[in-house]
Amino acid sequence: MALPAVPVSALPIPRPLEQSGIVYALPGRLANQISFTNDPFPKPSSTQFPLTTTVRSSVPATSGHNFQLLVTVLQTDGRPSVQPFPTPSISRRTNSSVSSHRSISTIAVTPFVSAKANITVPSLRRRAAKQAMIDQTEVFQAVATSSQGQGVWTHPYSLTWSKGTQSTQSWGMAISHIDADQRAFGPRNTAIPGSPAQYYINPIAIQSVILSAVELGNSTVLTTDSLRAFSANANLLPQAGSSSKITFPLVQGMGFVTGIYTSLQPAIQSSVFFRSVSTAAASGNGIFKYQITLEDGKSWLLFAIPANGQDPQLSLVSNTLLRGVPNWSGFIQVAKNPAGSSGESIYDNAAGVYPTGLALTASTFSQTGTYKFHWKKAGLARGDVPQLLMFALPHHVESFTGPTPFAKTSLRIQTTTKGIATAVFADSWTLLEANLPTDMGFAPWNGSLPQGSRSARTLSPAAVSVINMVAASEIRQDMDNQTNLDSMYFSGKALSKFATLIYTVQEMCDSRQTSRNSPWWQDFGNANYNDHHFHYGYFIHAAAIIAYLDPQWLQLNKGWVNMLVRDAANPSTSDPYFPFSRMFDWYHGHSWAKGLFESADAKDEESSSEDAFFAYAVKMWGRVTGDRSMEARGNLMLAVLARTLRNYFLLQDGNGNHPAEFVGNTVTGVVSAYACLLQMAMLAPP
Repeated sequence: MALPAVPVSALPIPRPLEQSGIVYALPGRLANQISFTNDPFPKPSSTQFPLTTTVRSSVPATSGHNFQLLVTVLQTDGRPSVQPFPTPSISRRTNSSVSSHRSISTIAVTPFVSAKANITVPSLRRRAAKQAMIDQTEVFQAVATSSQGQGVWTHPYSLTWSKGTQSTQSWGMAISHIDADQRAFGPRNTAIPGSPAQYYINPIAIQSVILSAVELGNSTVLTTDSLRAFSANANLLPQAGSSSKITFPLVQGMGFVTGIYTSLQPAIQSSVFFRSVSTAAASGNGIFKYQITLEDGKSWLLFAIPANGQDPQLSLVSNTLLRGVPNWSGFIQVAKNPAGSSGESIYDNAAGVYPTGLALTASTFSQTGTYKFHWKKAGLARGDVPQLLMFALPHHVESFTGPTPFAKTSLRIQTTTKGIATAVFADSWTLLEANLPTDMGFAPWNGSLPQGSRSARTLSPAAVSVINMVAASEIRQDMDNQTNLDSMYFSGKALSKFATLIYTVQEMCDSRQTSRNSPWWQDFGNANYNDHHFHYGYFIHAAAIIAYLDPQWLQLNKGWVNMLVRDAANPSTSDPYFPFSRMFDWYHGHSWAKGLFESADAKDEESSSEDAFFAYAVKMWGRVTGDRSMEARGNLMLAVLARTLRNYFLLQDGNGNHPAEFVGNTVTGVVSAYACLLQMAMLAPP
């Protein structure tokens, strides 16, 4: 049924790493193919199907040398990848390529720490399929904790379960996108030149478009499944146990918000109000397209893809409701269009498929690191299956390499705190970091110097004399009193301080004054998983120095320290005790500090220096233990952090990722999913 573009004023206004393949490229040319398949969603009919993404790796001849290429697939959906052939033993050469995500040992933690039954994650709702671990690097947990009413930021969109609020009283999933002119700014800081704003914040709870169903009401329940590092499924059911539902595959950077309907009557709502809605021709068969203009003047596009070809017949009932036919199955995709006809054309070409997850591969070679995002997708079966439309953040675009730069489109859209996102037509991205800090060790290091001369391994005689004099006093401090505290954070900082002191006097000042009588702290009381990278980075760093100075100690304590690395930066999805990459978010390129609890102000990062220090600690622990993969992972994390900290945290003049009113602060104290504050998290406001 054709829907004319009419004003609505006349209408009534109601209210794995562990199982991954390791590929060796021997002399000669070798091509390897690994397939990933993800099918977590219902298939109402044969017209919907899970697509398979194929990743090919071609390695050139190595001129007679034995060349080792380690390619490791990080499975974020819990399924093992395919090992294409047995892995032969080959000799290594110095600059061999190393997988940065080979697994750490996944042995049980019980030899190192006793369990405490009274430590739990309050109100964590896991109402769907059981899973051993919950990843927490992004905000998808907002739909799985406590009230389930906080926002999920996928960038550039945010989604919130409406729960009967605002003018529509909807129980569907509300979609919001914020433009730069909607931000609010804090008071000016006159103590800083230029008087920059002390903070800026993006509005929340704007229900621009809501994907709902007539059947959803106050008995609706929200369940989640497949919570992974980069993706999750949120399901809205009319009541507990219902076979009818809307499934929302939530993936970071997704180009559309997609709702998969199973036997429901679609209800598309808006608390901003529809100004006009009209049908339009879509680019693919079996796709029904609608152009939407809201009362705020913003343009949105809606694509309905039925499971059996049935026209959803969305009709405008009021300025808050578009209603479809009963018992409809298929999926509906929504996107904001800030770019007129050119943007609409891009969305047209992308409609009909949606992301379901992400597999990550990474490797390093000498001072160069490469990591790849392999998007998994599902959608409409048709002859011209399009590639995925995903949004890249500014630091992604800077580091695109290979074919990925050519996949960029002209469509750009504002994010809340990460600048302008660029739409990319590709099923995989390749990103390059060409300056890994491989020469960084325990000694002072200056990254601005040429490679090979950046580490200061010797000190002047005068400096040695002063350090030895001061160390004679500091080494006699009560180490036990400073490190055996009720705070993991401050205990770790003190241990790291003393370990650095010992390294300095022994290795750089050739002094034998030491103190090694402090017991290791073993109280794991931070049960909400908050700031684990901050806390454990200091312990891991201290352990790396002690292991360097005392190899016998390493053999006795390696498993315990590996447990700390596994807790905060586990590269494996098959570890039964710890999730994959609990803190470091490979999409955003930095860690998030907050743990598994509900937070109205979303995930944030308030200590970029300690984020980098944790990556450094992981690198150095990998070096002293001979774990080349862990060291490579630390190097790659440091290189990625150098890029993201420059883009989002340490603000040079002309930084275009934050508003000009804020950049004059030169640093951000706290960066969250929707706000930036100069204030440091540990300090009270003045």
